Amino acid sequence: MSIQIANANKVGNNISRICYERKMSYYMLAKNVGMPLTTLMHIVDGTSRNPGIYTIERICGVLQISIVDVMKEV
Repeated sequence: MSIQIANANKVGNNISRICYERKMSYYMLAKNVGMPLTTLMHIVDGTSRNPGIYTIERICGVLQISIVDVMKEV
């Protein structure tokens, strides 16, 4: 279970960093992905410990990054 929590925090931190670098609000990301803002916020803050791969793929598609980019250590 701790691996999922660590990965969820890593994914959330990377999404947060990329949004900051691109000056994209969470609201705009959620809107472009087609998901509720609260769902995105749960992923970003690590509350969602095991977001689905399909959800992560959709986020990566909007951010124009690969899944590897969102999973890597910074």
